[in-house]
Amino acid sequence: MRSFFLLLSFAILSVSCLFLSCNKDKKTGDNNNNTNGFDKTAMLTQYADQLIIPGYQKMQEQVSALQTASEAFISTPSATTQNELKTAFTAAYLQYQRVAAFQFGPAETALLDAYVNYSGGLDYNFNTDGELTGFSVDTATIEANISSGSYTLTEPTRKTFYAQGFPALGYLYFGDNAVTRLDSKRAAYIRSLTDRLKALTDKVSGDWNAYRSTFISNTQTNVGSPIGNLVNQLAYQMDILKGPRIGWPFGKQSNGVVFATKCEGYYAGISVALAVENLSSLRKLYTAGNSGKGLSDYLVALNQGTLNSDVLSQFDAAIGKLSAIPDPLSQSLTTQTAAVDAAYKEIQKLLTLLKTDVASATAVQITFMDNDGD
Repeated sequence: MRSFFLLLSFAILSVSCLFLSCNKDKKTGDNNNNTNGFDKTAMLTQYADQLIIPGYQKMQEQVSALQTASEAFISTPSATTQNELKTAFTAAYLQYQRVAAFQFGPAETALLDAYVNYSGGLDYNFNTDGELTGFSVDTATIEANISSGSYTLTEPTRKTFYAQGFPALGYLYFGDNAVTRLDSKRAAYIRSLTDRLKALTDKVSGDWNAYRSTFISNTQTNVGSPIGNLVNQLAYQMDILKGPRIGWPFGKQSNGVVFATKCEGYYAGISVALAVENLSSLRKLYTAGNSGKGLSDYLVALNQGTLNSDVLSQFDAAIGKLSAIPDPLSQSLTTQTAAVDAAYKEIQKLLTLLKTDVASATAVQITFMDNDGD
């Protein structure tokens, strides 16, 4: 009889634990697709089908247009073809900003960000003016490659990263005497860079068609998950904005010493336009294009409506202050210091919200490290 009651008690306890466990799962949604009625699969599908895949496809188109304009410039170097080239170059570079935060999956495998628009990461050293950090362009390596005609663009080294992609093309297209210096060797190097840019873009875009199912099927928030990657990339891009894009050239980590030539898009003079597009695209990522299926809506489902409102307001504040800086940024760093500093402070506030509060609310671990603080 005593054994019967022990077995009965164990059975009741087991059922109770199972009931409580099920209720917990239904409430938190930690191990399910739905969180408080919010469909995470629908969210990831929205990102894949409406932002990421179309974004890379559009970049393919813009890079093809850039190749066409580049060939026209090479064939007939003049101020006219150079101006037309700048339009195509700017369009392609702006489109890259719209996919910059999708550096996971196929893009991470291809090291797209490093080869196409290297920012140096979040480590830096300002001991010497010539240090290759931030959005530097390794003009010495570029000129050596052109002179020798022998080079590789596939080695995963800082020198290789800094001698190709949009920054290197900007130097070759719009640097001092770019029109008069254009000869057969420089033309050959330009073609190598545009071919490389096109091949990388095509690969990432094509690989996303196969990666899509993997992306939308994983609704967890652990390290390496799609949601984890999206939140991490939001924070990482904000760190790049605060550091290499604005703060480092402005002297925030170099005791006020300005590094104007380290501005993104320096030779084309479009640094602010690129930064504004990057930040605006991060806002679009956060809301999934105001579709009702974005990370912002996921926060609301997690009962974090106030935090979501704060983030949206801070996005708007940062975009507004950043847009108020005149291009070229390289000049505004010294002539519009109040405007640059105001934008920097709003960017810093937004970074803290995303990297700390949003990551915590979504149970996402930030996996990258910076060394300049928030």
